[in-house]
Amino acid sequence: MHFKDDAEYRKRLAKGFLEEARLNLKHQLWRSCVDNSQLSIENSGRMLIALFKPVEKSHNPSRQIKRLAEQKKLSDDFKSHIDEIVPILERFGIEEHFMTDYGDETTRTDPWSLFDDEDAKEALEMAERCYSLAEEIYTTYLQ
Repeated sequence: MHFKDDAEYRKRLAKGFLEEARLNLKHQLWRSCVDNSQLSIENSGRMLIALFKPVEKSHNPSRQIKRLAEQKKLSDDFKSHIDEIVPILERFGIEEHFMTDYGDETTRTDPWSLFDDEDAKEALEMAERCYSLAEEIYTTYLQ
């Protein structure tokens, strides 16, 4: 069973946020770059889930992807892809999402003070990789 429309929607979101993250990096908007990279990563994961089932409401789709892999919904041909995607999803999950939006409330550090060019470059690199791997799986399953 495919939830093709939802998977296509998630793909558009992942790609759109990735394109915004690239622009943010170009314009030295570090927090925005990390934020949009995180949203691209999140939606890249959701794109994969939507190939097989409804997407749970979560900022960290890694649990659902792990379950799909355990249930053998995702082909073993993509084991290396999943092994690379899951840690990216976990690294850029809910905590990163909150930090980019609210900052560190315990230290009262605003989000613009938390992120620098290195953080932005790392986040964008991870978003590019996650999207690329997820798109390869997506394309295979929708052929």
